[in-house]
Amino acid sequence: PPTPTPDPIPTLTMAKYAVPALALALAATSAVDAFVPASRTNAFVATSPSTSLRMADAVAETPLAPLTLWGEKIEDIKSVQERYRRESSPEFGPEIFASDLGLSGDADAQLRYFRDNAAELKQRMEDCGAVVFRGFDLMKTQEGFQAMYGALGMKVCLDPLHSVSARPTVDGKKGSPVYEAVNKESRKNFFIGMHNEFVGTRAPRAAAFVCFKAAEEGGEFIIADGRAMFRDLDANLVQRLYERGIRYSVMELPFFGWIDGLPEFAQGPVMAGIKGLANAAINAKVDFSVDLRWGEGGYDGTRMLQARAPSQPPIVVHPVTGDPTWFCNVHSHSSKLRKDREGKYGAERFEDGASQINKSDMFYGDDGDISDEDLKQMDEVTYKNMKFVKMTEGDVVLLDNYKCMHGRNVFDGTRKHGVAWFEGWEGEEEMKKAARGEAVMTA
Repeated sequence: PPTPTPDPIPTLTMAKYAVPALALALAATSAVDAFVPASRTNAFVATSPSTSLRMADAVAETPLAPLTLWGEKIEDIKSVQERYRRESSPEFGPEIFASDLGLSGDADAQLRYFRDNAAELKQRMEDCGAVVFRGFDLMKTQEGFQAMYGALGMKVCLDPLHSVSARPTVDGKKGSPVYEAVNKESRKNFFIGMHNEFVGTRAPRAAAFVCFKAAEEGGEFIIADGRAMFRDLDANLVQRLYERGIRYSVMELPFFGWIDGLPEFAQGPVMAGIKGLANAAINAKVDFSVDLRWGEGGYDGTRMLQARAPSQPPIVVHPVTGDPTWFCNVHSHSSKLRKDREGKYGAERFEDGASQINKSDMFYGDDGDISDEDLKQMDEVTYKNMKFVKMTEGDVVLLDNYKCMHGRNVFDGTRKHGVAWFEGWEGEEEMKKAARGEAVMTA
C-alpha cells in the first residue's frame, strides 16, 4: 500500500498550544524571586501629586540592578571555613527602637536621625548583615519610607526581575521604586524559603523591606546570616558543592502532555520545534543563557520543558568585606524541600498558568542530582540560622543582599509589605578601602 502522507499535526499543534505556553513563560520567567505575585493589588499607600512627579523623574533615571559579584575563587575552602569557625561574629540583625532614641511620634526628628547617622547605620548593616528599625512613624507611608532610605544615601536600582517580569509596585504606578513583597492571598500558605535576591546575572547590593500593614496572623519576615550558614554547614558538603558548583532550574513549561497523544512519527519534530521556539524566545528575553531540556514527570506527572540557568558558585566573596558567605537559594528553590514543607503548610496552590511556570529546582553545576541527605543538612542548617521578624506598621529591615538571606512565613489576613532595591550606597567605596586596610582620602 502507498505510504500515508503525514497530517500537518506538528504545525497545527504548535500554533495552538506552544504560543500560549511561551506567552505565559515570558510573563513569568523567574522563579528566582520565590514566586512573584502575578497580578497587581490595589494601592494602599497614598502619595501627594508632587511626590508622584518626583518619583516619576527618579524612575526615568533608575539603573538596572547591578551585575552579580561572585568574587575571586576561594582556594582550599575547607581551611577557610575552619578559620572562620574560630572567629567571633557581630550580632546578626540588631534592632533599633525609636522609643530608645527618644524619637517616638516625631517623624521629622526621625528623618534627621537617619540623615545624621547615615554612615554609622550603613556600617552596622555591613557588619551585622541586617538592621531592624522599629517604632518609626516616618516609614508608615511610602513617601516617608523613600525619605528614610534617601537620607541614608542608598542608591535605588530597578527590581532584578525588570528584564523578565513586571513585579507589582506598592502604589500601583509603573516604574515606582517601591515594589510589592509577596502579599498575594493565593500565596498565603506558601512558605517562601530563604534566598538572596538575584536573577540571572544581576543582584542588588542591598534592600530595605517595609511593613505598611502586618498580617493578622503569621507573615513574619525572615532573615538568615549567610556567614553563619557557611560556618555551620558540613565541611565535606561545602567542598563538594563549591567544587561542582550549582545550577537552578528557573522555570518549567508543563503544558505538553498532549504530545504523548500524537502519532509517534510526529512527536520528535513537534518537540524539536517547540524547544527551538522556546529557546529563542526565552534567551531573547533574559540577559543570561538558559539551557532548555525535556523532562518526564514534572510536579504533576506531565511532560514539560525545564529551563536551567548557568552553573555558579554557592559561596561568594563579599564585595566589601571579603568574607566568604553562603549565596545559595537551595532553601527556596529545591523542589524536594518545598514538597516536604507542604506537609506542614499545605499545598503550594500553583493553579494558574503563570504559577505553573514558576517552579524551580536545584542541581549540581554538572547537572547531577543533590542527595536527599545533603538537602536535609542544608535545610537543617538554614532553619538553625533563621530569625523571624514580626514587623508592624512602619518597621523596616535594611539588609545587605550578599550577607543576609530573606524569606517569609505563611499568613492569614491581609499583608501589605514593600521593598526597595539598591545598587549600592554613598560611602561604599570608602568602606571597601577600610576593610582592605587602605588609606581613605577625605576632602
